This record gives sequence, structure tokens and C-alpha cells, in this order.
Amino acid sequence: MPMGHTATAQAGSGGLTATEHRLANGLRVVLSEDHLTPVAAVCLWYDVGSRHEVKGRTGLAHLFEHLMFQGSAQVKGNGHFELVQGAGGSLNGTTSFERTNYFETMPAHQLELALWLEADRMGSLLAALDDESMENQRDVVKNERRQRYDNVPYGTAFEKLTALAYPEGHPYHHTPIGSMADLDAATLEDARAFFRTYYAPNNAVLSVVGDIDPEQTLAWIEKYFGSIASHDGKQPPRDGSLPDVMGGELREIVEEEVPARALMAAYRLPEDGTRACDAADLALTVLGGGESSRLYNRLVRRDRTAVAAGFGLLRLAGAPSLGWLDVKTSGDVEVPVIETAIDEELARFAEEGPTAEEMERAQAQLEREWLDRLGTVAGRADELCRYAVLFGDPQLALTAVQRVLEVTAQEVQEVAKARLRPDNRAVLVYEPTAPADETDATDENEEAAK
Repeated sequence: MPMGHTATAQAGSGGLTATEHRLANGLRVVLSEDHLTPVAAVCLWYDVGSRHEVKGRTGLAHLFEHLMFQGSAQVKGNGHFELVQGAGGSLNGTTSFERTNYFETMPAHQLELALWLEADRMGSLLAALDDESMENQRDVVKNERRQRYDNVPYGTAFEKLTALAYPEGHPYHHTPIGSMADLDAATLEDARAFFRTYYAPNNAVLSVVGDIDPEQTLAWIEKYFGSIASHDGKQPPRDGSLPDVMGGELREIVEEEVPARALMAAYRLPEDGTRACDAADLALTVLGGGESSRLYNRLVRRDRTAVAAGFGLLRLAGAPSLGWLDVKTSGDVEVPVIETAIDEELARFAEEGPTAEEMERAQAQLEREWLDRLGTVAGRADELCRYAVLFGDPQLALTAVQRVLEVTAQEVQEVAKARLRPDNRAVLVYEPTAPADETDATDENEEAAK
């Protein structure tokens, strides 16, 4: 049976507890009882994301997320979805730079089914992985790229800014969606090698949260996951460290058919898991977190030069985090007008820091967001996995709120002064072009007038 320890509520955890266990094959297990409602969440994080990919095979981690729903030895085709939804549950999976996760929320009495399903595909997916399933999901992912990136207004902004913010060759230079060319180039053997390397129990964390009997849950986990062999062939991701400051502004102008001019920027900020990252989160919340923020009040309410203004944090553990600024202009307002106002507000914030009222409001906002996450069985299961995979300690999830509340106004001002500077950002400027049919019509009219 797995080894573990007894749950004890830590200071600042709000009474939430979690126990940790490890199977002989290396699978880490985190359990958290919550008998408020008769549901249970199962969350499985694999320590693999786009940062583990190599040049020429981008998008493989995300493609494999889709392949995991294509069938395994005992669950054919779309059976995973059908069984979970038929039992009254919900499910999905996602891929990021740093991990791939799979999750189900089930009626408590259907917990065993979810565990069996996850174990079956971890242990036997290769038995069902063939050319047909590979081509099927390759087309699905390519279509997802078209729908979410290539054929929507501002759809490629994240991809473009990431490529600017992280230099060529950096493990975070490309986004998880991958390129069309690399998706086409991926072979069945690439997928099989990827699975053998990363989809092993010793490269995963399984959390179960909700109305559970821990002893019975551990018995099921041992029964279904315990016989899956570990794998030692994984290489660590390439070093993602970079200087604190970019050292100069990077800028790209994009002329596309978009509804309005836009200014987007990515600032290099401290890595996740640090006190400085929490301070940066508070700074961005004061500056651009909602309709009470400084940038929204300045650009949308006062100047009326923008219709939307937001500033948020993309937390990353293996590389500098990104402060993501997104402003859509109003009417015919030019981007330099917006940019001047933003720089004025950032400079004022760096000089003066947040007010006591702003700190209280920002901390309350982040506290509410954290409690919303930890208050649901699915959200808590995900955070327990995140802290286990990225920081080695799932218990940190239960005290995250307290750490945010301990950050001082001086720390917020310091990180803003050090990082929210013009020489530490990648900038994307969108300039609208006329729709293709309008351009054609204009050309035809000009030709007729000659």
C-alpha cells in the first residue's frame, strides 16, 4: 500500500487539509476530504508542457492531450467522454507551457469509475494509438488553431507577444498550440515516444478532492495505478531563466482586419512561487484589474480614449512571468495617445506606490479569486496538483491566500518600479485594415473611374 501521513490544518489554510501519499511506481497522490456536497474531483497533472518540446515538433504536448481522449485498451473511441457524462460527471483536459492536466468531477459514488478511466489510459493508451486516431486528432487540433488563433480578431496576439518576450531558442518562445507545419510533421512514432517518456506514473500527480473515504480511495488508486510501470527516460526542460529586464523595448506592428486599434504589451515579471510574483500580481490588479483600476479609470472613464483596458499576470514557474496589458482604442484614437497615458500612469505608480485603499481592494480581489478556486472541489484539486508538480509541495496551495495578504505596499511599489518600465516590455500594435471584400470593391471602383 502507498505511504502517507495524517492531515493537519496548517496556519493560514482556512481549515483545509490535504494528505500526501506515494505509490511504489512513483505516482504522487494528494487527497483532501470535503463532505459539503456529494461530489468528488479527480485531477491528474503530468509534468510535461510545451516547454519540453523540441524545435520542429511544437504542439506535440497539446496534440497528445487530444489523443488521450481518443481511446485506450479497454475504452474505445469516445468512450471516456461517454462513460463520465453517462455517470453524471464532467471532464476535460488542458495544456500549458508547464503541464498537461486531465480532470473529472463526478457524483461521489462514481469516483471509482473516474480513477479506473484515468489509470486505463495512463497504462494502456499505446494499445489504441494508431494512424487513424493520430490523423483524426491532428485535424482536430489544426481546426482548433484556425478557430481560436488564425481566423479571429487579435487571435495571434498571444503567440506573437510570447515570441517577442522570449528569445529564439528559449523553451517558452513558442505557445502550446504549435505551428501548422510542426503539427503536419508529427509522426505516430513521435507520439508513441512522447507517451513513453512523459505519461508515466513517476511523472504525474493525482489529486482527489471531495466527499471521499480516504482509505477506500487509496485502495482504488493502488488497485488501478499501482501496476503501471515507471519510466526514467525523461530529460529536464531546458533552462528558462532570463535577466530581470529585457533591456530595451521590442515592438511589432500588425496590420489586420480587426474591429479597432489595439495596444498589447508583455512585461517580464518575477517567477511564480515567489513573494515578488505575488507583489507583481497585486500591482497589476491595482493598475488594470477591473473597472476600479487606475488604467480603466484613466483611459475608459476619464479620457474616453479606450473601450477596454486590462492588466493581468500570466504566472510561470520555469521562466519569468508575463504582465499582460491589453487596451482596445475608442473610435479613431491613435495608439501613441494611449501609450503616453499608460506610461504616465505606470511612472506615477512606481513613484507613489498604491494607496492603502487600493492595497485593501486588490488584496480582497485576489483573496476572493483564490477562495473561489479553493472553495470548489475541482479548483482545489487543480491547485493541489499545481503546487505539487511545479513547487514540490501541494500544501502550499492551502496557504496561498495568506501569502498574498502578507505582501506590503512597499513591495508592490518596488516590483512596479523595477519591472513596469518601457525597456522591459514587448509591444504589439494592431492597426485595422479594410475587409478584403471592401478592398476589392474600392479597387474596382478606382479602375472604373479611370
